[in-house]
Amino acid sequence: MNFRELGLSEQTIKAIDEYGITTPTTVQADVIPAILEGRDIFTIAPARCGKTMSYVLPLLDIINGKKAKNILIITANSQMAVKISDCLAIFNKYHEIAAKEDDAANEANVIIGAPDLLLDVAENSKVDLSQVDVLVVDDINLIKKNKQLDNLEKILAMLPAQKQNVVYTNRRSKETQEILSKILQTPAEIKIDKDKEKEVDNSVSISEAKPNENTAKTSVVAAETIDEEAVALADKYKTFGSHTPKFILIKGIMAQGEDNIN
Repeated sequence: MNFRELGLSEQTIKAIDEYGITTPTTVQADVIPAILEGRDIFTIAPARCGKTMSYVLPLLDIINGKKAKNILIITANSQMAVKISDCLAIFNKYHEIAAKEDDAANEANVIIGAPDLLLDVAENSKVDLSQVDVLVVDDINLIKKNKQLDNLEKILAMLPAQKQNVVYTNRRSKETQEILSKILQTPAEIKIDKDKEKEVDNSVSISEAKPNENTAKTSVVAAETIDEEAVALADKYKTFGSHTPKFILIKGIMAQGEDNIN
C-alpha cells in the first residue's frame, strides 16, 4: 500500500515523497480514504501510530479543492494545535493556487485550537463557527483528561448540524460517550490495535527529514490570543502564496526540535 493508492493528490504525494515517508501507517491507510469520501469517522488509536497525519494529509486536498470548505480542528492542548498548523504548512507546499480575482471568496479557513480558548474567541465574536464544514476532534479522551469536555460541548452547540465529523480517541471512555453521540450519528468506526503504537517511528518524521530551502526556516511562535502573527507560520514556508488560510493559533508555542508529529 502506498499514499497514491489512498486517493491523495499528486501535490500532496510529492511533499510526502520529499520527506522520505514511503509507506502509510495502518491508521493512515484506513482513515485517509474515508475522509476524502466525506464520511463521518470515529477512530480509536494508540499514541504514535500516525493519526495526526491521517487527517492532515486529506485535509490538505480538501483545503485546496475547487469548493472552499471551513475546517475546525479541536485539539487537546495548544502545543498540538501549533504542531498541526506547522504540518499543514509544510505538506501544502506543492499545491498550486491560481491567482484569480474571485479567489478570496473561495478561500478555505482553518481554525485550530484547544477548547477553552477557542470558546473564548467564539464568545467574543472574533470567529464564526456556524459555517464549519469539517470538524476534527483530536483527541476527545485527552480533552476529557484536561477537563475540557464542558467547553467542547459549548463549542459543538455553535456548529452547524450538517458537516463532516472526524473524531479520535486513544481509548473508549464512558465519560465521553454522551458527547460522542452528539457529534457522530452513524460513523465508520476504525480501531487500531495497541501493537501499532509507535508504528510511525518506522517512517521518517518531520523533524528527521531534510526539507528544502523554502521549508528549512523555523522559529519560535508564541500566541497569547488570536495572533496576527499566526499566518507567519505558513508565510515562513512560503507554501500558500496569496491564499494563506486563516490559521488561529491560540496560546501556542512552536520550537525547533519539538516532538515529532504522528
